[in-house]
Amino acid sequence: MLRLRKKSNDDRGLAEFRDLMEVPSTFEEGFTWPALLGALFVAFMMVPGSIYMNLLAGIGIGPAAQWVTVILFIEVARRANKTLKKAEIYILWFLAGQAVILPFEGVLWRQFFAQSNAAQAWGIAEQIPDWFVPNDQAILDKRSLFHARWIPALLLVVFHTFMSRINNTILGYGLFRVASDIEKLPFPMATVGAQGILALSEEQEEEKQQGAGGDSDAPKSWRWRVFSIGGFLGLLFGMVYIGLPTITGALLERPILIFPIPFVDWTQKTQNILPAVATGLSFDMGMLMVGMVLPFFSMMGSFVGLMLTWVVNPILYRSDVLTSWNPGDTTVITLFKNNIDFYFSFTIGVSLAVFVFGLLGTFGKLKGAKRDRVRKGVDEATMRERGDIKAPYIIAVYVIATMLYIVVSGFLINWHPGVMIVMFFFGFVYTPLISYVTARLEGITGDVVTVPLIREASFILSGYKGVTVWFLPLPIANYGIATVGYRQAELSGTRFWSKWKALIVLTPIVLVSGLFFANFIWSLGPVPSPQYPFAQEMWEMMAETQCIMFSATMGGYSLFQKAFSPIIIGIGLGFGVTGFMVTSALGMPVFFIYGLIRGIGQTLPHVIITQFVGALLGRYYFQKRLKLKWRQYVPVVAAGFSCGMGLFTTLCIGITFLIKSVFQLPF
Repeated sequence: MLRLRKKSNDDRGLAEFRDLMEVPSTFEEGFTWPALLGALFVAFMMVPGSIYMNLLAGIGIGPAAQWVTVILFIEVARRANKTLKKAEIYILWFLAGQAVILPFEGVLWRQFFAQSNAAQAWGIAEQIPDWFVPNDQAILDKRSLFHARWIPALLLVVFHTFMSRINNTILGYGLFRVASDIEKLPFPMATVGAQGILALSEEQEEEKQQGAGGDSDAPKSWRWRVFSIGGFLGLLFGMVYIGLPTITGALLERPILIFPIPFVDWTQKTQNILPAVATGLSFDMGMLMVGMVLPFFSMMGSFVGLMLTWVVNPILYRSDVLTSWNPGDTTVITLFKNNIDFYFSFTIGVSLAVFVFGLLGTFGKLKGAKRDRVRKGVDEATMRERGDIKAPYIIAVYVIATMLYIVVSGFLINWHPGVMIVMFFFGFVYTPLISYVTARLEGITGDVVTVPLIREASFILSGYKGVTVWFLPLPIANYGIATVGYRQAELSGTRFWSKWKALIVLTPIVLVSGLFFANFIWSLGPVPSPQYPFAQEMWEMMAETQCIMFSATMGGYSLFQKAFSPIIIGIGLGFGVTGFMVTSALGMPVFFIYGLIRGIGQTLPHVIITQFVGALLGRYYFQKRLKLKWRQYVPVVAAGFSCGMGLFTTLCIGITFLIKSVFQLPF
């Protein structure tokens, strides 16, 4: 009886969030001429801003690019007495998000790493292969990517971009079919973008009806009103959080910050009470919104997991398990050292538990789906309308793309047998496994799972000696994140082929614009520098961390030799299995255990605390006042907030580039 009651509670909990939006009965083509123009717009207007914001604050402008692009094209269409369909709005929104995933941004990091103090001190700089970055100081001093010595590195970036996007598209789609069509997971974060798109679409329709002589006193769409409120909040917060440091950073040696970016670090202040525990707080209001959107019991589980970490870490430290941590270590160093000592293997074990229980649930629902299909004849017509492709094609494309990765990497590493085994493990075991686990977490809690240091442990076990292996284009990624985009396309009534055609057109455009603007920003001055506080603050530490990693294959003892522990993996597996069994026996919401897994271990407390505060405000203040309507309102508020932040961020970036360009003139 307990088991039946648990299953019923889970189904009701998942259905509550899945039913917040209904899937349309028809699907439309979204890749039209406006979408093509949108691809060109974001590639040449948003790409430089995204590179700049990553250097300044460690954040991209994905939401900024998306909402600015959509609103701009809606306004252009309005002037032409046209309206954009929901599918067209979604494709514009999707294109803008994809355009700021910048392939050539990484070359700015590469040139810094090759010249960094850490790489020089560890003797790694002279061993870096030319196909990763030109190993010549005279070339790097020119601060230009348009040099013949950069060609091999740039070609590998192009190859990696095409292969990763193919795999992300095809495997992400396949995982969506499993997590959404079969398991019926709610994907809570997918409603944020979808509700925003619907709000803009409804606002267009209302204006069109009024323009055609409709009733001007008719009630307006609640979505547009709520979206506007969120947009106003985003503008106000963006003015302080992003606007002030961006503008002052362009005019002064150091930017003025009211709220610390990306977070305030309290680890050194709490080290006597909470040794080996990373503490701090994020002041990003966007995280507050995320906490309101996600299921409450998911956020409750995350907070409980965080509290467990605060209790367990001091015990592990005093028990000589977390031996690497030292008083004075910052958040980043604390998380890194704790990963080596314990959480690397623990996370592997927990992920295996999620994978096993997820597969068991999937097989059960797959059998039920087959019975329903036979009994009701459901889904085939919808799948054709949606533009689905068959499973054998999904598998074939993924296998071919992954094999190309392996062949290219094998050629660059001289077919080292140990590394080749690692490549096959990454491509056909680890990547599908972690992608499926993430697809389930995205579907339930809106979060991503990572197994830290898996690449490092694999290279150590491969028996390779040297540093070349660390720079290979690897078939390792987490494609479960892409499932959210397919759910958003479904909710907006967009044919999947529209997404795929848009990507085919967009990718070469982004490669060209990304190369041009990365070169332009580098030509303005050294990267990093005081003008880019995030890069200035974090890159040297990141370089030191990477050098410690690379030392693992240079001979002698490495810290990573103790990172892989079968015993700790077993502990993590046991924790995960026990957690699933206990929550099942107690009839607790399924959200709680996935939130607990998200919160325990090495998740930044700075973010979880802010999100949990948002969850408490949403449940015990706004939901009490607005009742069930709150669950419908909050994704639209979050979408509007993201739009407002994006608009102001884009304005600040434009002003910054204007200032820097003027100051570069010789007169």
